[in-house]
Amino acid sequence: MSEPLLEARELVKHYGSVEALRGASFTAYPGEVVSLIGDNGAGKSTLVKCLSGVERPTGGTLLFEGEPLELTSPTDARDHGIETVFQDLAVAPDLDPAANLYLGRELRKPGVLGWLGVLDKHEMRKRAAEHFYRLGVSLQSIDVPIAALSGGQRQSVAVARSVAWASKIVFMDEPTAALGVVQRERVLDVIKRVRDEGIAVVLISHNMPEVLSVSDRIEVLRLGRRVARFKGPDTSVEELVGAMTGALTQEDAA
Repeated sequence: MSEPLLEARELVKHYGSVEALRGASFTAYPGEVVSLIGDNGAGKSTLVKCLSGVERPTGGTLLFEGEPLELTSPTDARDHGIETVFQDLAVAPDLDPAANLYLGRELRKPGVLGWLGVLDKHEMRKRAAEHFYRLGVSLQSIDVPIAALSGGQRQSVAVARSVAWASKIVFMDEPTAALGVVQRERVLDVIKRVRDEGIAVVLISHNMPEVLSVSDRIEVLRLGRRVARFKGPDTSVEELVGAMTGALTQEDAA
C-alpha cells in the first residue's frame, strides 16, 4: 500500500465541556474509497469537519502526504485539493448545472469583456458537459435550473462539482440519503469513477450494504475514537455493527 495521503493521529476536539473527539485517528490513501462509519454521536461529523478545515482540532496531529498540516478554513483545505460534498448539497437551485459547477470560480470572457466582468457562459457549459460526461453523470438537460432535476441528478452534480476541483481527496457525507434505488446506484457509480481517477473518496454513510458494495477499506468510530479497521471485500455487516456497538473493541489491522 502507498503512503497515506491524509492521516489524523489522536485528534481531540472539545466544545466547552463536551469531548466530541477523544483521540480519533483516520487514514486515507490515494485512489481508494474509504468509508467512515459509526453510530450517531460517534464523532464522524466532527472528524470530517476537522479534516476538511471547517473546525480546528483541540489537539492531535494532521499529516498530508507525510507532512504536518494545519487547516485554518475550508478554503485552506481546497488549496490542498480537498473538497467536501455535504449532506445538504449546498447547490444553488435557481442556477443550471454548469453555473453550479463553476459557482465561485466563474470563467470570464477573454479581453476587455472579461475585465468588465462578463462571464463566458458558453465555455463554462462546454467544459461542464465534458466533465459530466467523463464521470458518467446523465442529465436531462444542462440548461435547466438544478431545482428541476431529480434528487439523484442534483446529488450527482454536487459530487461532480467537488470532483472538478479536488485533486487529492473528496469527503462525501451521506451522498445517497433520501435517494431511490436507481438514483443511489448512479451516485455510487460516480464515486467509483472518481476513485479510478486516483482521487481518494471518504464516504460517510449509515447504509451498511452500500458501504460494503463500494468501499476498499472501512474505518469505524465509536465514542470519539477509531475502534476498528476493515478491508471492504473481507468483512460483513455483522462485523461492522459489532464494531459500532462495542462488541468489537480492538482495532483490526487493515
